[in-house]
Amino acid sequence: MEKFEQIFSYINEKAEEYEKKESITFLDGVLQALEDILDEKDSWLGSTASKEEIRKAIQIAILKGMRKTSQPNHQMTPDTLGLLVGYFVEQFFEEHIKNNQISILDPAVGTGNLLLTVMNLLDGKSSATGIEVDELLIRLAADTAEIIEQPVMFYHQDALQKMLVDPVDAVVCDLPVGYYPNEDVALDYELCAHEGLSYAHHLLIEQSVNHSKDGGYLFFLIPANLFESEQAKDLHKYLKKHTWIQAVIQLPENLFASKAHEKSILILQKKSDEQRAPREVLLAKVPNMSNKQALAMFFEKVQIWKQNK
Repeated sequence: MEKFEQIFSYINEKAEEYEKKESITFLDGVLQALEDILDEKDSWLGSTASKEEIRKAIQIAILKGMRKTSQPNHQMTPDTLGLLVGYFVEQFFEEHIKNNQISILDPAVGTGNLLLTVMNLLDGKSSATGIEVDELLIRLAADTAEIIEQPVMFYHQDALQKMLVDPVDAVVCDLPVGYYPNEDVALDYELCAHEGLSYAHHLLIEQSVNHSKDGGYLFFLIPANLFESEQAKDLHKYLKKHTWIQAVIQLPENLFASKAHEKSILILQKKSDEQRAPREVLLAKVPNMSNKQALAMFFEKVQIWKQNK
């Protein structure tokens, strides 16, 4: 832990200095500290640290900044969820990554925490594209990716507008939930609401499917009640037409502040003539993460399903 603590302290001190000296937010101070590291203005502690130690240290500094200036769109995917999504990405691409890299898209990349957790797990076997509409968040993500030397191309844009992104092997996304204000853009989507505003998270699922290769996999963190909303029927119809649902994984309640914030993992595969639907959808619930025995049984269940799919 020592390296991680040293790196965090370094970024934290620099950010506090900038905050005082330049009267900016702590989060902007973190960005300045990361840019100093990239400019090598200071001798860099992280040269002997692992990519994960550096990512975690930066993540804790960003989290501190987010708590100090809370904005509703400034949220970060916790490591526990990132590691679980990463585990499933590894499982579905196990054969592929033995000899090849995979291309990944995160259409709502935020500070990059989910994407970079997954890329660190894949250990040099991936390249990625991240899309983000918030300028501060995408700059934090881009600097973090550069410091830990993960190959990510970032685009500062609304991911529901036209994207210049080649189809990818995998999509990972912690879906931002809510209504999409731009009705003209929503009209281009099958999942556009019949009346009123469309759900941004539904449109992002469709946009992600559009930018996946045939047979590609999509790993979404979704609100646990995704299939219970008033627009759920249309979503079901869309998924049935274009994808195969591979898995719906319920996450432990204790990971979330309240029932309203609970999430699940939804794993889809874009339909392909060369492949077939799974024999059955994996429906499972992740046990309390501190229960080692139950967790081992959960991973065993995933392996048995995988062998029979």
